[in-house]
Amino acid sequence: MNLPASSRLQFTSDLNICRILNGMWQVSGAHGRIDPKSAIQSMFDYMDAGFTTWDLADHYGPAEDFIGEFKRQLISQRGNEALSHLQAFTKWVPRPTRMTKQLVEKNIDISLKRMGVETLDLLQFHWWEYRDPNYLDALNYMVELQQEGKIKHLALTNFDTEHLKIITDAGIKIVSNQVQYSLIDRRPEVNMVQFCEENDIKLLTYGTLCGGLLSEKYLGQPEPRGAELATVSLRKYKNMIDGWGGWSLFQELLSVLNQIAAKHSVTISNIAVRYSLDKPTVAGVIVGARLGVSEHLKDNARVFDFQLNSQDYNQIDAVLTKSRNLYQLIGDCGDEYRR
Repeated sequence: MNLPASSRLQFTSDLNICRILNGMWQVSGAHGRIDPKSAIQSMFDYMDAGFTTWDLADHYGPAEDFIGEFKRQLISQRGNEALSHLQAFTKWVPRPTRMTKQLVEKNIDISLKRMGVETLDLLQFHWWEYRDPNYLDALNYMVELQQEGKIKHLALTNFDTEHLKIITDAGIKIVSNQVQYSLIDRRPEVNMVQFCEENDIKLLTYGTLCGGLLSEKYLGQPEPRGAELATVSLRKYKNMIDGWGGWSLFQELLSVLNQIAAKHSVTISNIAVRYSLDKPTVAGVIVGARLGVSEHLKDNARVFDFQLNSQDYNQIDAVLTKSRNLYQLIGDCGDEYRR
């Protein structure tokens, strides 16, 4: 399976990425058991299918270790040249505390060692508490480590527009911010997108499929509850749907998406991903990869085989305009993590 050229994006001058990123939150333990051997073999399948870009974090269980082992096996089987086709974007998510260069470097070195690299392609930084201004110290130390060659590019995850501006005004070059952005959660459109457009910052988006709820599996089905929401993703995004407008409106959305999907001979999930990829400043969409458990490589590839037209957007918007305003309910991007 060869993905078309439209599946790729020149993300930075030295990083050409697949616009569907393989999300590794699913190996963290909150989505069921993952067999390491099967997981690594599955990573080869993703790579060979053209899905070469991975999104992970220091706290996603063995995710960084999986990348390190995958790289070792990749070199052993295919040589060092094969590494040039792989991109691995990790995160650093520290507990707020006083930041020193020694502390920052120690944590970056752990990720470097686990991933088996000398420099991180992209380091996405998260900070839990805005009232603690030490995040600026941490970022300035990361800039120093970037200059020393340990980090290629600096990015953020779940920062709101106000604090992204503070960081940018401080002269720190941020290439991307990872935020929740989907048919259900369109909060980035209030402030974030415009700021990113004006400052050459891209968005990497997650929650696009609402943990799998945006699929045929839930079309025409009664509202799932309790044990039916078997993964942390399903529970998280079911709560988001409740705030957005509830199960009845969600069924209306699924019905419209199903009609559009049938017209294009694709799936509801394809429509949801395509919708997000077409948004301004969105560089890539993160789709969870349950390595060794279930794969949707062929289905995901179909995202690049069609385009949504104005009629499609009008049908979708007719439903979305009935929803509640999540920006008013929750706040800006990432505010749900800081209440």
